[in-house]
Amino acid sequence: MKINWHHIKMVLLLILVVTLFAFSSKKNEARLVSNPKVHFKGDNNLFITQEAVSKLLIQNQGGTPNVRKESLDLNVLETALNANPMIKSAEVFVDINGNLTAEVEQKKPIARVTHSEPFYIDDTGHVMPLSANYTARVPLVTGTVSKNNLEVVYQIAQKIKSDPFLNMHVTSIHQYPDQTVSLRLRQYDFEVYLGHLSQLDKKINNLKAFYKKAFKDKILTNYSKVNLQFDSQVICTKS
Repeated sequence: MKINWHHIKMVLLLILVVTLFAFSSKKNEARLVSNPKVHFKGDNNLFITQEAVSKLLIQNQGGTPNVRKESLDLNVLETALNANPMIKSAEVFVDINGNLTAEVEQKKPIARVTHSEPFYIDDTGHVMPLSANYTARVPLVTGTVSKNNLEVVYQIAQKIKSDPFLNMHVTSIHQYPDQTVSLRLRQYDFEVYLGHLSQLDKKINNLKAFYKKAFKDKILTNYSKVNLQFDSQVICTKS
């Protein structure tokens, strides 16, 4: 019987490949994962530091910076990071060299509530704690504000952030018990009373038209209140 050396070579090659793969996989699983590397997406305003993120990762991987790759549960690490009130989203992975990496997107504050326990409102309308590392330059919110009912304040804060004129000039938001709202502008003492936020775009356009005309006439300092609650008119009260 003629021996088919070609088939024998193919079988031996297959056995070699399977053996090397198994050896490589076992060695890879036994590889020690290094100290975590942290990358932040977006801007550089660090409300939570790289050190704090690294500490969270180490605490949730057994309390040591070097662990076996096979013992890591990346879902547990991601869940731990996403539970942090400063973090919007996080992705954790290990590369072939055993480098543990976390890509983190921080929450973005759009207003700061000056409450007995102050906090930020983030760009999704949720509560975000203040940070000891960085203070955001966002409008201050005063008045009757509850963590359980931020809808009105969030709506006007979003409008201020997205509108170049408001973003430049508005320094504070005040919410009254009936959920009507007023604004304060940079450099001027008068109150801009919006009332309820119905017809908001029209009210803001009225404010811009008034501001442009009054600034040109140099009479902005003459007023104590600008009432925009009626969307078809601007009612000004002199100082």
